[in-house]
Amino acid sequence: MTHSLSFETLLLSVEADAIETLPDGYILHGKEVQLHHPFGATRFYRHGWQSWSPALWVDLREPPVPPLPVERRPQIDDPALLARPQHTGSGVGALESSDGRVLLLGALHEDALVTADARTLTGHTRLEQGRWFVAYGEEGQVFAAYAAQLSGAFQARVTRPAPRVWCSWYGLYTRITQDILYAVLDDLAGLPFEVFQVDDGWQQDMGDWEANAKFPAGMEALARHIRAAGLTPGLWLAPFIVRPSARLFRAHPDWLLRDADGDPVPAGHNWGGPYYALDSTHPAVQAWVAERIQQALDWGFSYLKLDFLYATALPGVRYVPMPREAAYRAALRRIREVMGPESYLLACGAPILATLGLAEGMRVGPDVAPYWDNEERSLYLHDTSGPGALNALRTSLHRLWLQPLIHTDPDVVYFRSRYNLLSPEELDYLQVLAHIAGFKATSDLPQWLSAEERAQLARFLEARPTVLRRGRYLYELDGRLVDFSRLL
Repeated sequence: MTHSLSFETLLLSVEADAIETLPDGYILHGKEVQLHHPFGATRFYRHGWQSWSPALWVDLREPPVPPLPVERRPQIDDPALLARPQHTGSGVGALESSDGRVLLLGALHEDALVTADARTLTGHTRLEQGRWFVAYGEEGQVFAAYAAQLSGAFQARVTRPAPRVWCSWYGLYTRITQDILYAVLDDLAGLPFEVFQVDDGWQQDMGDWEANAKFPAGMEALARHIRAAGLTPGLWLAPFIVRPSARLFRAHPDWLLRDADGDPVPAGHNWGGPYYALDSTHPAVQAWVAERIQQALDWGFSYLKLDFLYATALPGVRYVPMPREAAYRAALRRIREVMGPESYLLACGAPILATLGLAEGMRVGPDVAPYWDNEERSLYLHDTSGPGALNALRTSLHRLWLQPLIHTDPDVVYFRSRYNLLSPEELDYLQVLAHIAGFKATSDLPQWLSAEERAQLARFLEARPTVLRRGRYLYELDGRLVDFSRLL
């Protein structure tokens, strides 16, 4: 059914089942809704599916270039999004008019795609009925209005500041041991961290979530040691993936998400080989995941970083047939129930909209790295989801509109000069982004820091600058203007 939407300087023809008028926009109803716009081949806000999936403004005059190689695609973005020939985003999309105003179309539910071309902006959902928010105006205002609608739809809102986190990953990667972490804890004394988060490297395998031989006293003893140092114990897990080498993979092949041919669904490639997705609609998987979360809590870890969460939302044949993002959200809701209201859940590799209201924090960009860019991957493979400061900055900046809904984690910042290829200017951009996002974390080992670098880290953690957004990429922090546009 054709309707008209009237904004102050714009009249649009739209196709939708029904419309509702709001003070700051409209609600459209329909499994597919279409806006006929007058902007031509303009710029399109392309929003990626999960934490690492690229979010940025793209030029509709240039056709989308799919990332390579094909087998990496599940880890890069929503396969349904990547399969479309036109410019496509997950959940929300926006177009830029000639005067800089923005036309936004955003879903108020999970399982949605937005496509754009020179004439139309179209919303698609796999649900039986869709609800969509439409707004037109100044960019910050329309995204803020959309965030307010999402807050109501998902019961998502920020109620407390994000913690300051020391994470083991970007200093030690998987080379963590009990003794090394004990030594780091001692060296962190006097720095105003609140969480000490143990990352990948403690577990026996992906799927076998017990302490390995590097932690002979076990995880409960490690959590006690962290708490004795005055910090909240944090732990990394990836509850929805499994490697073929894991005992779980061999013991429970029926727990795997499978494709139409009955083969396990690959979720990506890491740790030297493929890993696969668990079917979170299987009752035994639900019970097992709940047990793993409860086990971590019983050990004493009340801050959980749950990673590779998108895996259970990949296309596949499920034990209980249901929309895949609804399956993911149901699984995350069960985890939330187990964790209770006092524990902190940081979602990573997470479908963005489907996570809202169930986690305190969410990674909003790819992994950083102590270098600017991996051109072999970003330029030649067309994959900007990989580790690197540029990729992390780009996508995180384009997701800061989520701040009223969830803690936006742009990943760690660096203060060390050791094992670091970033220039002082590039390091400063990462630190400024963390101030803007309101989530501060680092992985620098204290013994790697000079006295001045340690002092810089302390000042960074203690600072609470007043942040004002002056433009798409222009911010003011306590009177200092920082412009990210020339980087992006």
